[in-house]
Amino acid sequence: MRTLDALRSLIPVDGRRLVCPYCYSRFAERHIRFRCTGRPGPDGRVCAPVEDTAIRAHLGRRERLPPVFEADGRRARAVCPECAAATGRQVCATCHAQLPVNFGRIRSRMIALVGARDAGKTVFMTVLIHELMNRVGSRFDASVGGSDDHTRYRFHSDYETPLYEEARLLGATRRTGVTREPLVFRFTTKRRGLSGGRPQHTLLSFFDTAGEDLTSAASVEANLRYLNNADGIILLLDPLQMEGARRLVPAGTRMPAPGRVENRPLDMLGRVTDLLMSRPGSANRLIRVPMAVCLTKIDALHGELDEGSPLHRPQPGTPFFDESDSQDVHAQIQQLLHRWDGGGVDGHVRNHYRNARYFGVSALGGVPDEGNRVRGGVRPYRVADPFLWMLSEFGVIPSRDGA
Repeated sequence: MRTLDALRSLIPVDGRRLVCPYCYSRFAERHIRFRCTGRPGPDGRVCAPVEDTAIRAHLGRRERLPPVFEADGRRARAVCPECAAATGRQVCATCHAQLPVNFGRIRSRMIALVGARDAGKTVFMTVLIHELMNRVGSRFDASVGGSDDHTRYRFHSDYETPLYEEARLLGATRRTGVTREPLVFRFTTKRRGLSGGRPQHTLLSFFDTAGEDLTSAASVEANLRYLNNADGIILLLDPLQMEGARRLVPAGTRMPAPGRVENRPLDMLGRVTDLLMSRPGSANRLIRVPMAVCLTKIDALHGELDEGSPLHRPQPGTPFFDESDSQDVHAQIQQLLHRWDGGGVDGHVRNHYRNARYFGVSALGGVPDEGNRVRGGVRPYRVADPFLWMLSEFGVIPSRDGA
């Protein structure tokens, strides 16, 4: 399965419907549009900037930019019909976001990050990307960076700086009454061949969905588009919202308020499943999209784990995804779900998903203080595991039995 997917990644995507990594809408490559450069054309004519209502409607940004025009998106450049200036700025046909370099010739992977308000989605995503850019990148001899200036600026100023330089927690994800824009990164490794190593690029789009968004009729449509076109889903569940686990937490641990019905782990999982079952051809079939079910804040419950638990092991450091280690963790989390949750989550996953894996992670490695400050710095535990599992399923990184 992984070998077939890896071979498919080498096939040109011409004729295939593409998915925008910013708004997740589908379109044929020929329908990619172009944005004028705003520079003078051959006869001196200049296209004046205008407010792009598509960017405002789909991404929530108010920007005045040169106009967008239709041309054959299969070509790298086009001529503006107004000023006759040539441009290579390709944009999405729906949201008008500027597409990454070589979009349509690079395999794109859309990953939806879903969880209730207190599950720690934003912190998890920040730490995950930071790990990919540093320790995990070194482990796989890979480079990871923002695929556009907007992502690079937002990640550093709005996510990385507050958490890593100012040691303060990030704000909760806002509901989609205010449109949020995914963060898009390029993951680059070298594929070995007869002519030596050549770069293999994979676009990764992360969309952070608040659990409450899946209950509002006004926002379900937007989230349905994201989930329907996602190649993989990382679902974060807070074990401290499970009655069986709450009773085991050491005294003095900062606890989340008991969740409302829509934030309980099983109800959160059920709403995601409802949306995924609306995919074409999903009726009476197991859901095929890879689902990584992650119990967050696992550090708060380390004392309740047996000494030989795989959740006491450090994250593997080998340059491949360690399948045997992951299976051990999966079995341990499955046992904990039955102990803490009564088996409701596990029963739901087994009866609805063809390809699901359990993980135990901690983005911070400790409990923040009352002022939402990160004491002792960020000490992540196995944050990259669910993401690396997905990359191995996609055929982007190798997977082996490390035992």
